[in-house]
Amino acid sequence: MAKKVFLSEEEMPKKWYNIQADMPTPVLPLINPGTGQPIPLDQFARIFPMSLVEQEVSKERWIDIPDEVLSAYTIWRPTPLCRAYNFEKLLNAPVKIYYKNEGGSPAGSHKTNTAVPQAFYHKMSGVKRIVSETGAGQWGSAMAFAGNLFGIQVKVYMVRVSYEQKPYRRLMMMTWGADCVASPTNTTEACRRVLAVDPNSPGSIAIAVSEALEEMASRDGTKRTVGSVLNYVMLHQTVMGLEAQKQMDKIGEYPDVVIGCAGAGSNLAGLSFPFVRDKIAGKKILIIAAEPSSCPTLTRGRFAYDSSSSEKGITLLPMHTLGHDFIPSPIHAGGLRFHGMAPLVSQLVLDGLIEPRSYHNLETFQAGVMWARSEGFIPAPETNHAIAAVIEVARQAKEEGKEKTILFNWTGHGLLDLAAYDDYLSGRLTDYALPQEEIERSLASIDGYPKPPRR
Repeated sequence: MAKKVFLSEEEMPKKWYNIQADMPTPVLPLINPGTGQPIPLDQFARIFPMSLVEQEVSKERWIDIPDEVLSAYTIWRPTPLCRAYNFEKLLNAPVKIYYKNEGGSPAGSHKTNTAVPQAFYHKMSGVKRIVSETGAGQWGSAMAFAGNLFGIQVKVYMVRVSYEQKPYRRLMMMTWGADCVASPTNTTEACRRVLAVDPNSPGSIAIAVSEALEEMASRDGTKRTVGSVLNYVMLHQTVMGLEAQKQMDKIGEYPDVVIGCAGAGSNLAGLSFPFVRDKIAGKKILIIAAEPSSCPTLTRGRFAYDSSSSEKGITLLPMHTLGHDFIPSPIHAGGLRFHGMAPLVSQLVLDGLIEPRSYHNLETFQAGVMWARSEGFIPAPETNHAIAAVIEVARQAKEEGKEKTILFNWTGHGLLDLAAYDDYLSGRLTDYALPQEEIERSLASIDGYPKPPRR
């Protein structure tokens, strides 16, 4: 059988899939913390184009991909579905392992799948400047690329620890014309408060969100984009899962297990949501969200209303959270260092349609090195979490003597993360056992917020 399964550009999906049309339990609305009432659409429209606001609340199953976005997608899409024959041999288990290779986009990851449509919709609404935040820099670089594509100026607040760990992500953004600064800065009121408490703060995605929101509110003509969490981001990413379904159908295969790493939910949702739809319809399939044990939002967090920023925001999201005060351990998988999870993913976990699992730092890098030494490609640290889950499933299949077909999202390459591999190979990398009291302390920050209704 062939190593890779391709689609032609004509076979690329022309619509995104909206799982809100099929969810057994509708996702709860975003609310105002003061009133406890849903946020009105016109308030969203102050931040995002109305076209994106409409996608956020839509219950339509299929949403057209604009021709301009389809044209931009063809720069790197459709992406190949690959069979990991050498990794299968290494594991010596009764499994077939397929992966969707998203490392070929200009920014090197899946993030470009939503950065491009977001830039397009902002351009169509007349926006000339965008501010955003990024963890490991993959979202920031994707947004910089997309902004340049549509002639929009971009500024990115990058979590300081990743800014220092991954200088070439910053240089990618600058090459595409974006401005990238390390967060926390001393230029926003939100982060002056952070630095007053901890002058050496490594930063967090929540802190960077606060800075982006503050700048947007204080500067005319500036709007904000987001790389995960919101419904329309999950929607745009489904192009991956829809392609994967077509590709697996071409070779007469269907997965028993679908796996994605999970930080705030975008790559997991993008690959899995079309398969979650099948599961809702009765298909027997295991869908795994693989997260870091040092930032265990789904496995140890609380389902609650919380802010996506480190400040007491004007919008609360219904999600699994560790509390917006949570400062994750400075692991190299910066894209997974977020205190909250996308509401859509959170609700599907509550409904038992997605199973969360957590993995320690060292085992994920061991998985990444095993992959690189068998398949050749060096994975991003985030992707390593999905590979660790693949190994776990394969070992279980071997113990049980059951054949399994596994599909996972190879979300991006690790060529700009080699410092992380240097730390691992040199023995400097360690595991971090997150104390329960640290989680409880951070969750105290949401005690005054409205609680989600019991269902």
